[in-house]
Amino acid sequence: MAEPVQEGTEVLPASVSLKEEEEEEKSPCKEEEEEDEEDLPHAEFLDIFEEGLARIVQDPLLCDLPIQVTLEEINSQVALEYGQAMTVRVCKDDGEVMPIVVVQNATVLDLKKAIRRFMELKQQREGGVKHISWRYVWRTFHLIFDGEKLEDDKMKLKE
Repeated sequence: MAEPVQEGTEVLPASVSLKEEEEEEKSPCKEEEEEDEEDLPHAEFLDIFEEGLARIVQDPLLCDLPIQVTLEEINSQVALEYGQAMTVRVCKDDGEVMPIVVVQNATVLDLKKAIRRFMELKQQREGGVKHISWRYVWRTFHLIFDGEKLEDDKMKLKE
C-alpha cells in the first residue's frame, strides 16, 4: 500500500537515489584530476598558460598587443574598445611616439604614471636601463600640449 504523503514533501523515484550514488562514486576521480593539475611542474604550467594567452591575443580586439602581454594591457585594450579609455600619443625629443592608454577622466599625474608603466614594460621586454629616476625625468623634461606645459598634476587631460 502507498503511504500518505505530507503536504510540501516530494516522493522521489528510485532512479534519483541511484544517480546520487553514481555521482558520489565519480567524485574521487575528480579529486584525483585536481591533484594531478596541482602536481604540474611550474615550467609546464607556464607553458600551458602562455599557449592559452597566445590564443587570447589572436582575438581581433587584442591582436595589437605583444605576445608577453600583461593583464593591465588587456584591460586597457578592452577599455579602449568600450570607449572608457583613450590613447594619448606622446612624442619624445628623439621622434619616438609612445601610445599611452589612460582612462577618459585621467589627470596629468595619471598620464605620467602610465608613461612610467609603458617605459618599464618596454625595458623589461627589450632589456635596457635597469633604473630610471622619474623624479629627475619630470624635473628635467616637461609634457607639452599645443605649446602649453602641463605642470599641474591635478589638471584633467580633457581640459
